Amino acid sequence: MRGINKGFGPVHVLHDVDLDVYRGQVTALVGDNGAGKSTLVKCLAGIYTIDSGQIMFDGRPVTIHGPREAADLGIEIVYQDLALCDNLDIVQNMFLGRERTNRLGLDEVAMELLARETLATLKVRTVKSVRQKVASLSGGQRQTVAIAKAVLWDSKLVVLDEPTAALGVAQTRQVLDLVRNLANQGIGVVLISHNMVDVFEVADRIVTLFLGRVAAEVLRADTTQTQVVELITSGRSGDIGLQRAEQVQV
Repeated sequence: MRGINKGFGPVHVLHDVDLDVYRGQVTALVGDNGAGKSTLVKCLAGIYTIDSGQIMFDGRPVTIHGPREAADLGIEIVYQDLALCDNLDIVQNMFLGRERTNRLGLDEVAMELLARETLATLKVRTVKSVRQKVASLSGGQRQTVAIAKAVLWDSKLVVLDEPTAALGVAQTRQVLDLVRNLANQGIGVVLISHNMVDVFEVADRIVTLFLGRVAAEVLRADTTQTQVVELITSGRSGDIGLQRAEQVQV
């Protein structure tokens, strides 16, 4: 994403935002509430139309008019509310809106097989049966299903919005392992999180937004949690970050 600008009436939310995501890497997108993370992701998903700037995908410029076009490119977003149906089982949720059919109707066998293969590829071992109702799953298992649903469609880029929010220690461990497995399979991952422990455990690169601007993009190995927190709260840490004029300009 290059020079992305987005406003709502008189409010300028994103200011010339640049974001690079690479195959096989986890890019953490961090920032305080109101920094513009959700707006940026919705621009990527085609929910919002950008005012100016350019989106490049696989080396070519693209215009994304809606979530279906984003999905066709291989971009999948897993939102914080997960968008799962409690009354359906895991297979039905994973194929919801994209059901496989044969001449007799729904191809339940093919869908179940693909669901099993996807979960196995992601090394998911906590789900007893793909025919369990989602209502019976724990928070970590629900997150696992939502992520598996996203990668089922030959995804190239997966965006995870606060995937460990409200999860316990064991469930968080399960989800973080899954995030790393996605990157190990060559998928580009964007991790949105307020949890610096999670970010520093799985991220390769960290992009910090401050009041709608990119304060810094750093390698996780070259920075500390303290520096990232300073970038989140003030837009600057030592020699890294926005200049004074940019920090105060809204």
